[in-house]
Amino acid sequence: MDRDLLRQSLNCHGSSLLSLLRNEQQDNPHFRSLLGSASEPARGPPPAAGRKEKRVDNIEIQKFISKKADLLFALSWKSDAPATSEVNEDNEDHYAVMPPLEQFMEIPSMDRRELFFRDIERGDIVIGRISSIREFGFFMVLICLGSGIMRDISHLEITALCPLRDVPSHSNHGDPLSYYQTGDIIRAGIKDIDRYHEKLAVSLYSSALPPHLSGIKLGVITSEELPLYYSKNFSEDDYASALRKKQSASWALKCVKIGVDYFKVGRHVDAMNEYNKALEIDKQNVEALVARGALYATKGSLNKAIEDFELALENCPTHRNARKYLCQTLVERGGQLEEEEKFLNAESCYKKALALDETFKDAEDALQKLHKYMQVILYFLLET
Repeated sequence: MDRDLLRQSLNCHGSSLLSLLRNEQQDNPHFRSLLGSASEPARGPPPAAGRKEKRVDNIEIQKFISKKADLLFALSWKSDAPATSEVNEDNEDHYAVMPPLEQFMEIPSMDRRELFFRDIERGDIVIGRISSIREFGFFMVLICLGSGIMRDISHLEITALCPLRDVPSHSNHGDPLSYYQTGDIIRAGIKDIDRYHEKLAVSLYSSALPPHLSGIKLGVITSEELPLYYSKNFSEDDYASALRKKQSASWALKCVKIGVDYFKVGRHVDAMNEYNKALEIDKQNVEALVARGALYATKGSLNKAIEDFELALENCPTHRNARKYLCQTLVERGGQLEEEEKFLNAESCYKKALALDETFKDAEDALQKLHKYMQVILYFLLET
């Protein structure tokens, strides 16, 4: 209990606060032991003449103080509490983290950029995501600061270049940039600043940092290593989005499984309903697209089947069944087009299938047969 703070409050608010404290904190043993000495009048000049009226006006404040006194005056609750400098380092995160100024007031983006480039200095730490990798280095879009002034810069689209010479090698051979991928979260040190053109160059070498920051790891970091103010105040949406995406994919796969079971027993309408339900939940679900495409092909709706297989391959270019079924369906569609005497369109289907799989014999045979037939037709046309 902070005896001096309690005494100051009583000297300010007078006997009315003392009465309220005794009523509200009568069961608090700490207050009972302190109220006697703390309520003694302070030495010095008497209160001003207008003080009584001020106390009446502040009765609501006094009620609040009396109800929350155990918190308001608990800065040094125990006499044996350790000094601030002696607090265990394990408790260093047990405090409120002040968000950046931009959380409390609207600041135009142009002004925010100007403030950023005014305040940033060489040796400051910045954190961003790799946006592109070139032969001369990589570019990263900054999302927050890792040292100095806390500032919300995630929406300012500030880009920094990390030149190849400032990228450490992770092996004795090979390209240092091969270790990095687009989307990686990078912690780097500011190396050069062009304030006029608003350009930044960063380095992943600790030599770019001042001595008191030289122990901080630079390079790829995880989302858990983001500064506390950023991860607490700005990344909830990212986590929620990732969680929703994962949940949607899981629910969609359950629908696909049910649909496949229906398909196996010939309940095609029910199967189609499950596949559509899966794609309503997760419109890019590859398994649902492949399964629905297969059902379309079974029912003879080859164009719809081709659309689903192509979309599945766009989302997952390595999906073997999507590629296999698409090739088969293209050949089947080519046969339909031949029957309709749309020979050029049929040829296009066969060629597309061979572009996907140059070893697909059905497509190769169909294309050769079509070419021979077209040559015969051309011969007869020329003869007549």
